[in-house]
Amino acid sequence: MNTRTSFARRLTGAVAALTLAGAGLLALPTSAVAADPGPAFSVPDATLDAAVTCQGDLAGSTLTPVLLVPGTTLTPELNFSWNYEKVFTAQGRPWCAVTLPGNGMLDIQVAVEYVARAIRTTYAKAGRKIDILGFSQGGMVPRWSLKYWPDTRTMIDDLVSLDASNHGTQSAQLICLLGCAPSVWQQKSGSRFLTALNSGQETYAGISYTQIYTATDEVVFPNFDPVASSPLRTGDGTIRNVQVQSICPLHLSEHLSMGTTDPVGYALALDAFDNPGTADPSRIPASVCLQLVFPGVDYTTYLQNFGKVLAVAGQQLILGPRVFGEPALAPYAR
Repeated sequence: MNTRTSFARRLTGAVAALTLAGAGLLALPTSAVAADPGPAFSVPDATLDAAVTCQGDLAGSTLTPVLLVPGTTLTPELNFSWNYEKVFTAQGRPWCAVTLPGNGMLDIQVAVEYVARAIRTTYAKAGRKIDILGFSQGGMVPRWSLKYWPDTRTMIDDLVSLDASNHGTQSAQLICLLGCAPSVWQQKSGSRFLTALNSGQETYAGISYTQIYTATDEVVFPNFDPVASSPLRTGDGTIRNVQVQSICPLHLSEHLSMGTTDPVGYALALDAFDNPGTADPSRIPASVCLQLVFPGVDYTTYLQNFGKVLAVAGQQLILGPRVFGEPALAPYAR
């Protein structure tokens, strides 16, 4: 056998081996593909871990642990400590909360590393699937984690979002005329970030997605059917999109109250967490329409706490970071 023939046979064998290997990869079960940890984090693990706080017996409680993700301009303390965290603690429902860098005003592609790490941390502490409750950006950004860090898909049971900016907001067009925060650019309708997020499937098998939103949202705009930003429509996940006015037609909840004290949003969130699959509006009693805030929110401190949310949100938008263009997409998302 001459050298040329020997080389040809070795080359043919190598090609055949690569072809079989490729076929094997294509044949891998979804669970094996979903175990992909995705790109390496740019933020040190110690920094990411310091941003997560937990309360309750995550491993031993009969109630599924919930990871809370705050909205743009807010911290978990401002967003959740006087409402959802307080009520979950009283219920014996364990929870964790993740603080996004710069009050969620910086590049969301960095913020999502905090969320992805928080999902893994909460899941590890619980030793079982967890639920997520996110408000505004906090309702949208876990989807970036599920898209680009596939291993997190196996860790989530319910993803419940309140007024999530899933498809952006037209209000950012005006806000960004004189420059705005990086995350506001990324949440603007038609941004490169949202185009990447929503390309392909929006949801993944094994996860129940309950998207709760108000038609009178002045921040995530428009959020009224059939052009609402919050609803999800594609993918293999189980999806339920619920406009609160479909339950309470005269409901006038605005953006910040939806993420803090809205009784219809709360009832739907708890219904999703406490039942298999998504929330079911038919299980929500009509009496919820008569409530001003959800049960467990202290009326005596409501105005003080909500006033702090309003003040910080306004301060962040006026005095927060200001850039004149959307951050570049990370290489893994291009």
